[in-house]
Amino acid sequence: MTQRLPPSLTPLDTALAALLQGVGSLAPMDLALTDAVGCIATGTPLLAVHPPHDVAAADGWALCANDLVGASSYSPLPLTKLPAWVDAGDAMPAGCDCVLDADAVEVSGPLVQVLAEGVPGQGVRRAGSDIAERTPAATDGYPVGVADLLLARVAGLEQLGVRRPRLCIVNVPGATATMHLIAGLARAEGLDVETREAGARDEASIAEALDASACDLLLMVGGSGVGQRDAAVAALARRGEVMAHGLALQPGRTAAVGRLGRVPVVALPGSPDPALAAWFALVLPLVDRLSARRTRRQMTLPLSRKIASSVGIAEIVLLVEEHKAWRPLAVGEWPLQAIACADAWLLIPGNHEGFAAGEPVDAYLMRE
Repeated sequence: MTQRLPPSLTPLDTALAALLQGVGSLAPMDLALTDAVGCIATGTPLLAVHPPHDVAAADGWALCANDLVGASSYSPLPLTKLPAWVDAGDAMPAGCDCVLDADAVEVSGPLVQVLAEGVPGQGVRRAGSDIAERTPAATDGYPVGVADLLLARVAGLEQLGVRRPRLCIVNVPGATATMHLIAGLARAEGLDVETREAGARDEASIAEALDASACDLLLMVGGSGVGQRDAAVAALARRGEVMAHGLALQPGRTAAVGRLGRVPVVALPGSPDPALAAWFALVLPLVDRLSARRTRRQMTLPLSRKIASSVGIAEIVLLVEEHKAWRPLAVGEWPLQAIACADAWLLIPGNHEGFAAGEPVDAYLMRE
């Protein structure tokens, strides 16, 4: 039986509310540092001061700056003994507060002379200058970044507490390029991604591939439309529940939302642009709820030209930043080149007619 859209499209807000109903944040888990990047931090430990004491920031001679006043190549300062040599990272000897380069000290037999002055702190990394006391290893509710991993490694941590949703993506044959796009975006969000291939495009084959026993969220990519070979939504109805099919979202009209047991399911269209729009509008809010992520970063800039929108349809617009303003790249249908070039995206609610040229708008960044 050929899939059909209902006579009226479901408002985006209604579909999203149904999708999020009953969904809570996942329990935290400890992950190795290399696996934690991109995941949402939670309960991160407070780090100790680092370095715990003054250390040399460069290789050289450890000395006291006050003892070197007036020293120069024209007026060398004789020393009674050879000063301590330190390598970068060594603890500073007691009474020393600067490190001079190797050629700043001249050694000739028993004669030791300093040929340059020093400044307190020169060539020295002060105690606590890298990590202040009680600095969090990462910020709760936000993604773990590579800089967070640097602090954690320097502090000697091997794991971080995070929330990491498990995502299963079922690819319907014919949508492989789009599936890889979505899988790549999901991994960048820190999700634990498993991909699975339906044996064929028919309802029975797709239904057989739907298994939510080991995931927190399931996506189907492809087969959500009303073509003669589209059967993803029918397969979901066979195995679980379809809550809405046919959304007032442009692009992304043929997306669907449902459940497989207690696991939320989103059926994404097979074409990249409507699938990406549904990813922004439906999947990201769900991922944020599961991972207890705080508000995503937005950037406010004026529009370089007007954006008109149809009332009753939520529209997602791709934007590029030019001359400290947002220039609309694509509305309605998105060429692949526009997807590749976009800096941000803007959701225009269904009850909004659009924005005037010069009006400031809050857009979500494509790459935070």
